Amino acid sequence: MDPVLNSGDTAWLLISTALVMLMTIPGVALFYGGLAKKENLLNTMFLSLIAFAITSIIWVLYGYQFAFGSDTLFGLIGSPVNLMMNGIAVDQVATLAPTIPEFVYIAFQMTFAAITVALISGAIVERIKFSSWMVFIVAWLSLVYVPIAHWVWGGGFLAQLGALDFAGGTVVHINSGVAALALIILLGKRKDIRLLPHNLGYSVIGAALLWFGWFGFNAGSALTAGGLAGSAFLATNTAAAAGMISWIIIDYLKTGKPTVLGGISGAIAGLVAITPAAGFVTIQAAIIIGLITSIFSYTAISYLKPKLGYDDALDVFGIHGISGLWGAIATGLFAAPFINSLGTGLFYGNPCQLWIQIIAIVVVVAYSFIATLIIGKVIDMVMGLRVSEKEEIEGLDTNLHEESGYRI
Repeated sequence: MDPVLNSGDTAWLLISTALVMLMTIPGVALFYGGLAKKENLLNTMFLSLIAFAITSIIWVLYGYQFAFGSDTLFGLIGSPVNLMMNGIAVDQVATLAPTIPEFVYIAFQMTFAAITVALISGAIVERIKFSSWMVFIVAWLSLVYVPIAHWVWGGGFLAQLGALDFAGGTVVHINSGVAALALIILLGKRKDIRLLPHNLGYSVIGAALLWFGWFGFNAGSALTAGGLAGSAFLATNTAAAAGMISWIIIDYLKTGKPTVLGGISGAIAGLVAITPAAGFVTIQAAIIIGLITSIFSYTAISYLKPKLGYDDALDVFGIHGISGLWGAIATGLFAAPFINSLGTGLFYGNPCQLWIQIIAIVVVVAYSFIATLIIGKVIDMVMGLRVSEKEEIEGLDTNLHEESGYRI
């Protein structure tokens, strides 16, 4: 039977696309902006805004075609047909989502690419040149995100191996977390490495928008408006709630007081961890995934970061990288065939799936880290990555943009 467009599926994907856009602007922008120092509010938000804009252009020119085109070169990249959207009919169905128009699928996947780049910015705020960041977006999206998206989602060699990533635990969160760590190493520490959120209220609003938008992120990845979307939707909310509660319990045990920053960090960690698993696991598994992930991320932020001495400003690696790693592994453990026939994990009789997940993790971590180091080093040699000491101390809003977030 020939594919037939479904108006319900199309409407759901349009809504999901808008929800994922909301995650980047204003979600990530507000979440990161509130955590930064007040002298860097606008610059921090601007890093997310420009990431979305540049990605939007690259994606329609060539990004989507290389990521989701017919597999070529032994599963490494897609075939670059339909460059600049030429030859795609308005009612043409998407190959990987045969009940929705390809234009809708293109837009949906574009929002994933945009938020992945935007997430990286949180690790290197308050010290990166805005011009260098713009160049980095183009290079990293083209040379890192697009190939990895093809490997996992576009029919590439990891997809052929059987790697499971329902909505982006590997492609988005591990990828962005590891890339952030590479950039941190290149840039070095800030002059003032303390986390001094100037307006946690902004961050709470940003976290709430991320939580809300994540329903499009995960449930939208079902690509149909049906039972699987409903299961992913509920699993997403459940894991986020469990992650928040777990982090608050840790706060109580460590300091005797709950913190708002800890609460929203736990929620985001839970959302990250459930992302690769959302369409494969039961609600009971979602609770376990959310409860455990806060322990891992809290440990990475509170103990691993100080011990190793890297300056992950807003804990992108600690939350997205670490919780993404746990989520990818948890998918190999908890994937239930009665939720989704495409995935059967270790606890349901398929130990091979766990090994496949580990292979995918190792490949993505190695490639993302090395490629990001090379891209960053080249940019640093050509135009420099870091702002001057004077600009960093005085703040980037006034020095780079001649603007201020506050007129008080």
